[in-house]
Amino acid sequence: MLVGPETWDDAGIYRLNAREALVQTVDFFTPIVDSPYDFGGIAAANAVSDVYAMGGVPETALCLLGAPVADLAPGVLSDILRGGEDALAEAGVVVLGGHSIRDPELKFGYAITGRVDPRRMVTNAGARPGDLLVLTKPLGTGVLTTALKRQLLADKALKNVTALMRHLNAGASRAMVKAGAHAATDVTGFGLLGHSRNIAAASKVTLQLDASRVPLIAGVEDLIEAGCYPGGLVNNLKFLEPVVKFAPHVSKVQQKALADPQTSGGLLIAVSPAKLRILVSALRCEHAPEAAVIGRVIAKKKHLLEVI
Repeated sequence: MLVGPETWDDAGIYRLNAREALVQTVDFFTPIVDSPYDFGGIAAANAVSDVYAMGGVPETALCLLGAPVADLAPGVLSDILRGGEDALAEAGVVVLGGHSIRDPELKFGYAITGRVDPRRMVTNAGARPGDLLVLTKPLGTGVLTTALKRQLLADKALKNVTALMRHLNAGASRAMVKAGAHAATDVTGFGLLGHSRNIAAASKVTLQLDASRVPLIAGVEDLIEAGCYPGGLVNNLKFLEPVVKFAPHVSKVQQKALADPQTSGGLLIAVSPAKLRILVSALRCEHAPEAAVIGRVIAKKKHLLEVI
């Protein structure tokens, strides 16, 4: 075992030989959009993202489904499965099968197996002082999907956030491997702050984030200001309180945005300044135009995270 659960990394890695290792992960959740097809596609993109975050290539999937079968309209389950399979086909992943159970609450996702060269794998434990931090997708999916549940989200905003969550991190992964990234993670349920904390703890460094440079989906700040955000955001902030130091000018709205639990969020990549141009160029070629430099890695201080 090259990577296990000790560092809270995105996936486990098991060496097969000097040039090949397995990358394995599992992820499933309840619906976050109304469209069964889009829910399936988002669940698939979210599951394979863990493999991409390790610099790996996903290859096979096993489906996990729990459903209140008698309560669902005809065609809902087939649409979910079709959405997932279409997203996985885009990723080049073969669905080998899966398992389903009756469940009072609908849940769906995948166990994913991929491959990675152990000499080029990217973990959350390699960040070095001086590295720059690059985020490949804007934040705010938790806030916007909460707005959807409260019937506060316009159709155009729903279309945009759905496309963002369905977008695969495959290109961002290829770009970071090409640039020789030192560390990475995908930003999901613990929010940007939570996953940054994991990099800092595993790498024994402090991550310094510039709140003004973190990209947000349009409308997120207004919704937070209006009190529209998920309970998981509050839980994230409470959990991270002992390890994060906010500068006085960082507003409560900004703090909440950084803790927003994401679904199928982008990659947070630590890269040497000398390799930044290679990474940015590769990201541009891989159609990740919203990637932004949002901070840097510094020597370990009292707090694992500083937000300036």
